Amino acid sequence: MRIGELARVTGCTPRALRHYEEQGLIASERAANGYREYAEAAVTRVRNIRHLLAAGLTLEDVRVFLCCLDGDVAAATPSPAAIRVGLERLAALDARIAAQVAVRNRLAAALGDAATPATSH
Repeated sequence: MRIGELARVTGCTPRALRHYEEQGLIASERAANGYREYAEAAVTRVRNIRHLLAAGLTLEDVRVFLCCLDGDVAAATPSPAAIRVGLERLAALDARIAAQVAVRNRLAAALGDAATPATSH
């Protein structure tokens, strides 16, 4: 199938598909006219990539799952490497959330101080 059809079937953009291919996560063959041609198995692979990205992983993280991207990633028992990647990503997300909460709290405190009218003497 061509890139447009793969994009339509998976809900992905052609640009994202080209990026996944550049990253070595999916592969295509070139037709005589130069168009990318993807095997039917690419549908499952792209859906799995999107599932992992939606779970908070990065494309670099997804590389750990290359050996199982053609199966049912969501239902598979995670490998120790997959669990390690998931825990590392969770820790990174927790750190980012904590940093954002700290910024939010500083802004709320500054707004609270600015919103309080000065007392006149």
